[in-house]
Amino acid sequence: MSAFDVQFIDEQNTHRLLSSAYVDEPAIAPLCDDEGEKAILDRLEARTSNRLLGQDGQLDEVDPRELLTETFGYGWSFVNAAFSYTRIGGNRFNREGRGAWYAALAIETCLAEIAFHLGRELKNTGETENITQYVQLMAHIAGPMACLLEHRDAACLNPDPLVGYPAGQAFAADIRAKDLIGIRYPSVRHAGGVCLAALKPSCIKTVTRGDAFVLTWSGGEGPEVERV
Repeated sequence: MSAFDVQFIDEQNTHRLLSSAYVDEPAIAPLCDDEGEKAILDRLEARTSNRLLGQDGQLDEVDPRELLTETFGYGWSFVNAAFSYTRIGGNRFNREGRGAWYAALAIETCLAEIAFHLGRELKNTGETENITQYVQLMAHIAGPMACLLEHRDAACLNPDPLVGYPAGQAFAADIRAKDLIGIRYPSVRHAGGVCLAALKPSCIKTVTRGDAFVLTWSGGEGPEVERV
Protein backbone atom coordinates (compact mmCIF):
# COMPACT_ATOMS: atom_id res chain seq x y z
CA MET A 1 0.00 0.00 0.00
CA SER A 2 1.21 3.53 -0.78
CA ALA A 3 2.54 5.72 2.02
CA PHE A 4 0.15 8.49 3.03
CA ASP A 5 -0.59 11.09 5.67
CA VAL A 6 -3.92 11.54 7.44
CA GLN A 7 -5.57 14.96 7.44
CA PHE A 8 -8.96 16.17 8.61
CA ILE A 9 -10.45 17.88 5.58
CA ASP A 10 -13.03 20.65 5.85
CA GLU A 11 -13.34 22.13 2.37
CA GLN A 12 -16.39 24.36 2.00
CA ASN A 13 -16.33 24.79 -1.79
CA THR A 14 -15.00 21.86 -3.74
CA HIS A 15 -15.82 21.72 -7.44
CA ARG A 16 -17.25 18.97 -9.61
CA LEU A 17 -18.50 19.11 -13.20
CA LEU A 18 -21.52 17.10 -14.29
CA SER A 19 -22.97 16.92 -17.78
CA SER A 20 -26.05 19.13 -17.95
CA ALA A 21 -27.91 16.16 -19.43
CA TYR A 22 -27.89 14.64 -15.93
CA VAL A 23 -28.64 17.84 -14.03
CA ASP A 24 -31.56 19.43 -15.78
CA GLU A 25 -34.99 18.01 -16.68
CA PRO A 26 -35.35 14.27 -15.97
CA ALA A 27 -34.98 12.25 -19.15
CA ILE A 28 -38.46 10.76 -18.86
CA ALA A 29 -40.26 14.08 -18.41
CA PRO A 30 -40.87 14.77 -22.14
CA LEU A 31 -42.29 11.27 -22.57
CA CYS A 32 -45.34 11.64 -20.33
CA ASP A 33 -48.44 13.81 -20.35
CA ASP A 34 -49.59 13.44 -16.75
CA GLU A 35 -48.58 12.10 -13.34
CA GLY A 36 -50.12 8.70 -14.01
CA GLU A 37 -47.93 8.15 -17.06
CA LYS A 38 -44.92 9.48 -15.16
CA ALA A 39 -45.49 6.93 -12.38
CA ILE A 40 -45.49 4.11 -14.95
CA LEU A 41 -42.27 5.38 -16.53
CA ASP A 42 -40.70 5.84 -13.09
CA ARG A 43 -41.30 2.15 -12.37
CA LEU A 44 -39.74 1.18 -15.70
CA GLU A 45 -36.75 3.44 -15.06
CA ALA A 46 -36.25 1.85 -11.64
CA ARG A 47 -35.43 -1.45 -13.34
CA THR A 48 -32.39 -0.01 -15.12
CA SER A 49 -31.34 3.02 -13.05
CA ASN A 50 -28.27 2.17 -10.99
CA ARG A 51 -29.07 5.03 -8.62
CA LEU A 52 -32.53 3.66 -7.92
CA LEU A 53 -31.21 0.11 -7.73
CA GLY A 54 -28.60 1.26 -5.21
CA GLN A 55 -31.20 3.03 -3.10
CA ASP A 56 -33.25 -0.16 -3.19
CA GLY A 57 -30.34 -2.31 -2.00
CA GLN A 58 -29.81 -4.14 -5.28
CA LEU A 59 -26.16 -3.23 -5.86
CA ASP A 60 -23.63 -5.57 -4.27
CA GLU A 61 -21.11 -2.92 -3.18
CA VAL A 62 -23.45 -0.06 -2.27
CA ASP A 63 -25.33 -0.19 1.03
CA PRO A 64 -28.59 1.78 0.75
CA ARG A 65 -28.22 2.82 4.40
CA GLU A 66 -25.20 4.94 3.52
CA LEU A 67 -26.87 6.76 0.64
CA LEU A 68 -28.50 10.14 1.02
CA THR A 69 -32.21 10.92 1.08
CA GLU A 70 -34.29 13.91 0.04
CA THR A 71 -33.87 15.37 3.53
CA PHE A 72 -30.27 16.18 2.55
CA GLY A 73 -31.56 18.85 0.18
CA TYR A 74 -30.30 19.85 -3.24
CA GLY A 75 -27.89 17.40 -4.83
CA TRP A 76 -28.77 14.27 -2.86
CA SER A 77 -29.57 12.28 -6.01
CA PHE A 78 -26.34 13.44 -7.71
CA VAL A 79 -24.31 12.13 -4.78
CA ASN A 80 -26.12 8.78 -4.83
CA ALA A 81 -25.62 8.51 -8.58
CA ALA A 82 -21.88 9.13 -8.19
CA PHE A 83 -21.61 6.08 -5.94
CA SER A 84 -24.01 3.91 -7.94
CA TYR A 85 -22.80 4.49 -11.51
CA THR A 86 -19.34 3.45 -12.68
CA ARG A 87 -17.48 3.09 -15.94
CA ILE A 88 -16.10 -0.18 -17.27
CA GLY A 89 -12.81 -0.77 -15.50
CA GLY A 90 -13.59 1.81 -12.84
CA ASN A 91 -11.63 5.00 -12.26
CA ARG A 92 -8.52 5.94 -10.34
CA PHE A 93 -9.97 5.30 -6.88
CA ASN A 94 -13.04 3.15 -7.52
CA ARG A 95 -13.71 -0.23 -9.03
CA GLU A 96 -16.64 -1.13 -11.27
CA GLY A 97 -18.91 -2.12 -8.40
CA ARG A 98 -18.85 1.18 -6.51
CA GLY A 99 -18.34 4.77 -7.57
CA ALA A 100 -16.91 7.81 -5.79
CA TRP A 101 -17.50 11.57 -5.72
CA TYR A 102 -14.49 13.16 -7.45
CA ALA A 103 -13.96 16.87 -6.92
CA ALA A 104 -11.21 19.50 -7.00
CA LEU A 105 -10.31 22.58 -5.04
CA ALA A 106 -10.38 24.77 -8.18
CA ILE A 107 -12.69 24.78 -11.17
CA GLU A 108 -9.65 24.98 -13.47
CA THR A 109 -8.55 21.57 -12.21
CA CYS A 110 -12.01 20.13 -12.91
CA LEU A 111 -11.91 21.49 -16.46
CA ALA A 112 -8.46 19.99 -17.08
CA GLU A 113 -9.57 16.59 -15.76
CA ILE A 114 -12.77 16.60 -17.82
CA ALA A 115 -10.90 17.74 -20.94
CA PHE A 116 -8.45 14.86 -20.61
CA HIS A 117 -11.00 12.13 -20.06
CA LEU A 118 -13.54 13.26 -22.64
CA GLY A 119 -10.77 14.00 -25.12
CA ARG A 120 -9.46 10.45 -24.68
CA GLU A 121 -12.93 9.00 -25.28
CA LEU A 122 -13.34 11.08 -28.44
CA LYS A 123 -10.01 9.82 -29.78
CA ASN A 124 -10.95 6.23 -28.96
CA THR A 125 -14.20 6.55 -30.91
CA GLY A 126 -12.71 8.56 -33.78
CA GLU A 127 -14.94 11.56 -33.13
CA THR A 128 -13.54 14.94 -34.17
CA GLU A 129 -16.53 17.18 -33.38
CA ASN A 130 -18.14 17.46 -29.96
CA ILE A 131 -19.98 20.02 -27.85
CA THR A 132 -20.81 19.15 -24.25
CA GLN A 133 -22.22 21.43 -21.56
CA TYR A 134 -21.34 20.87 -17.93
CA VAL A 135 -22.79 22.24 -14.71
CA GLN A 136 -20.56 23.13 -11.78
CA LEU A 137 -21.53 21.50 -8.49
CA MET A 138 -19.93 22.86 -5.33
CA ALA A 139 -19.84 20.57 -2.32
CA HIS A 140 -18.78 20.96 1.29
CA ILE A 141 -16.66 17.90 2.11
CA ALA A 142 -15.40 17.15 5.61
CA GLY A 143 -13.78 14.24 7.41
CA PRO A 144 -10.47 12.36 7.84
CA MET A 145 -8.76 11.64 4.54
CA ALA A 146 -5.62 9.95 3.33
CA CYS A 147 -3.40 12.67 1.87
CA LEU A 148 -0.98 11.98 -0.99
CA LEU A 149 0.24 15.53 -1.60
CA GLU A 150 3.67 14.64 -0.20
CA HIS A 151 3.73 11.24 -1.92
CA ARG A 152 3.60 12.15 -5.60
CA ASP A 153 5.58 9.07 -6.62
CA ALA A 154 2.81 6.74 -5.39
CA ALA A 155 1.86 4.11 -7.97
CA CYS A 156 -1.79 5.16 -7.75
CA LEU A 157 -0.85 8.58 -9.19
CA ASN A 158 0.74 7.15 -12.31
CA PRO A 159 -0.72 9.08 -15.29
CA ASP A 160 -1.14 5.86 -17.28
CA PRO A 161 -4.58 4.47 -16.36
CA LEU A 162 -3.34 0.93 -16.97
CA VAL A 163 -0.87 1.42 -14.13
CA GLY A 164 -2.46 4.06 -11.91
CA TYR A 165 -6.01 2.76 -11.82
CA PRO A 166 -5.39 -0.78 -10.49
CA ALA A 167 -3.02 0.62 -7.85
CA GLY A 168 -5.47 3.37 -6.94
CA GLN A 169 -8.41 1.02 -6.65
CA ALA A 170 -6.52 -1.25 -4.28
CA PHE A 171 -5.36 1.76 -2.26
CA ALA A 172 -8.91 3.13 -1.99
CA ALA A 173 -10.22 -0.24 -0.76
CA ASP A 174 -7.63 -0.17 2.05
CA ILE A 175 -8.50 3.44 2.90
CA ARG A 176 -12.21 2.64 3.22
CA ALA A 177 -11.38 -0.32 5.45
CA LYS A 178 -9.43 2.05 7.74
CA ASP A 179 -12.60 4.16 8.12
CA LEU A 180 -11.18 7.16 6.28
CA ILE A 181 -13.68 9.00 4.12
CA GLY A 182 -11.56 9.66 1.08
CA ILE A 183 -8.30 10.63 -0.56
CA ARG A 184 -6.72 14.05 -1.12
CA TYR A 185 -4.23 13.92 -3.97
CA PRO A 186 -2.39 16.04 -6.54
CA SER A 187 -4.17 16.28 -9.88
CA VAL A 188 -2.56 14.11 -12.51
CA ARG A 189 -3.93 16.29 -15.33
CA HIS A 190 -3.51 19.83 -13.95
CA ALA A 191 -0.13 20.91 -12.57
CA GLY A 192 -0.56 22.35 -9.11
CA GLY A 193 -4.17 21.23 -8.84
CA VAL A 194 -5.55 19.33 -5.85
CA CYS A 195 -8.30 16.72 -6.11
CA LEU A 196 -10.48 14.87 -3.63
CA ALA A 197 -12.00 11.43 -3.99
CA ALA A 198 -14.85 11.14 -1.50
CA LEU A 199 -15.33 7.43 -0.85
CA LYS A 200 -18.31 7.68 1.52
CA PRO A 201 -21.49 9.73 0.90
CA SER A 202 -21.61 10.85 4.53
CA CYS A 203 -18.60 13.15 4.11
CA ILE A 204 -20.54 15.33 1.66
CA LYS A 205 -22.37 17.93 3.75
CA THR A 206 -24.00 20.23 1.18
CA VAL A 207 -24.21 20.61 -2.59
CA THR A 208 -24.98 23.81 -4.48
CA ARG A 209 -25.18 24.60 -8.16
CA GLY A 210 -22.72 26.98 -9.79
CA ASP A 211 -21.94 28.07 -13.34
CA ALA A 212 -22.24 26.22 -16.63
CA PHE A 213 -19.39 25.55 -19.05
CA VAL A 214 -19.39 24.46 -22.69
CA LEU A 215 -16.45 22.40 -23.97
CA THR A 216 -16.07 22.29 -27.74
CA TRP A 217 -13.86 20.09 -29.91
CA SER A 218 -13.61 21.00 -33.60
CA GLY A 219 -11.62 19.16 -36.24
CA GLY A 220 -10.16 16.95 -33.55
CA GLU A 221 -8.75 19.95 -31.69
CA GLY A 222 -9.86 21.28 -28.33
CA PRO A 223 -11.42 21.83 -26.10
CA GLU A 224 -12.35 25.46 -26.24
CA VAL A 225 -13.93 26.32 -22.89
CA GLU A 226 -16.72 28.86 -22.55
CA ARG A 227 -18.42 29.86 -19.31
CA VAL A 228 -22.13 30.39 -20.03
